[in-house]
Amino acid sequence: MARRRFQKGSIRKRGSRDPVWELLWREDLLREDGQIERRLCSKTLGFVRELTLRQARRQAEEHLRPLNIGALQPQHAITLRRFVETLFIPNAFPSLKLSTQKRYRRTFNNHLLPAFGERRLCDIGTLDLQRFALQKMGSGLGWESADHLRNLMSKIFATAKKWQHFTGENPASAVELPEKKPVRLKQVLSQKQARRLLTLLHDPVLTMVHLALLTGLRVGEILGLRWGDVDFAAGEIRVEQACYRGQIGSPKTKGSRRTLPMPESLREALMRFQRDSGQWSREMLAFRTRSGKPHSDTNLLHRFLKPAGRAIGAPWLSWHTLRRTHATWFQAAGGSLREAQAQMGHTKLSTTLEIYTIPLPTQQRAAVEKLSEILLTNVDEWEGNLERLATPTEQIQ
Repeated sequence: MARRRFQKGSIRKRGSRDPVWELLWREDLLREDGQIERRLCSKTLGFVRELTLRQARRQAEEHLRPLNIGALQPQHAITLRRFVETLFIPNAFPSLKLSTQKRYRRTFNNHLLPAFGERRLCDIGTLDLQRFALQKMGSGLGWESADHLRNLMSKIFATAKKWQHFTGENPASAVELPEKKPVRLKQVLSQKQARRLLTLLHDPVLTMVHLALLTGLRVGEILGLRWGDVDFAAGEIRVEQACYRGQIGSPKTKGSRRTLPMPESLREALMRFQRDSGQWSREMLAFRTRSGKPHSDTNLLHRFLKPAGRAIGAPWLSWHTLRRTHATWFQAAGGSLREAQAQMGHTKLSTTLEIYTIPLPTQQRAAVEKLSEILLTNVDEWEGNLERLATPTEQIQ
C-alpha cells in the first residue's frame, strides 16, 4: 500500500485573459484489484485579480488539511457505468421484481448512464444530482419520475457503500425536489357509471371488473388468481401470487399477501364464471387464454376497457381506476383507513390515504351536516354525541 505523504500542493496560474489560481495535488485511488494508485488532481481556488498568492496558499492548506491528517480514505476509481453493469445488475437485480428490473433498466439507459456513466462514483456530488433532477423536471419530466431518479441514485450509492466501493456520504440523500403539484385529476367511477360499465362488458373482462370493484385487487393479482385461491365455502379470496407481462411471481409487497372477504354477489359471479369456463382445477388460473396462459392486461385494457370507458363518459378509465374506486367506496361505506390499508395490500398507510382515496362531495356534506346537528344540541346531548364519535387518531392511524 502506498505511503501517505504530507502535501502542500502546487499552485499555478492558469489562463491568460482572466487567469485563476489552480491547486495541483496527488490523490490516492483504490483500484478494483484492491491496490492503491496515485493520480494528479486539480482544483480552481479563485481569480488572480481577487486573491493574492498568499491567500491562495491558505485556501490550498484548508483544502488539503483533511487529506494530510488522514481523515480522507482512498476513493474507489470505479465509474457509475462499470458499477451498474458489472456489479449492481448481476448481483442486485435477482432480488428485485421483474417490473422493478425493467423500470431500473429504462432509467439507467435513458437518464442516469448518459449523464453520469463515465464519472467515478466518488466524483458525483449532491450539487451534480440536484442540478440533474431540476434540469430533468425543466425539460418536462414529472415530479414522480424525478423522485424515482433520486431514489435510484440513492440506492446505487447505498449499495456501493455496502459493497465497499464507495466510502463517502450518500450524495443523493440531500437532493431536494420542488413542491409536488398534481399533474392530472384523480378520477373514480360513480355508482351509476359502474353499473352501466358492467352492462357493456362481457366475460372474462366483465368478471374481472366486478372482482376489481369489490375487492380492490391489482390487475396483476387478478390475472394471477387461481381457482384454488378462491374459497367459495368461506367466502374468501387469498392473494398468493401475481402476474406481470405474462410471468407469474410473488405479490408486489409483503403486505400484498392477504385474504379478502368475498361479497355474495361476487361469489355468485365467480361461481357462474367458473361453471361457464368449462374444465378447471385448483391450480388453473381463473382468467386464462385458450392455451391456459395469463391474459395481457394491456390488450384487455385497450380492446375492451377503454372503449367501454368512453361509452360511459369515463375516457380516463383504467385498471388502476377500478382499484382507486374501490378504496374510495370502501371508506365511504364506513371502512377505516387501517381496514382500507389491509384491503388494498399497502405496506404504508400514507399510500392508501394520499393516492387511492378521494373525498366524495356527498360524503363530505353528510359529515358536515351531522356535525352541525351536534353543535346545535344542548350540552348533555353534545357530550353524549362526542362519546359516540370516533376519535381523530382512530380515523387517521
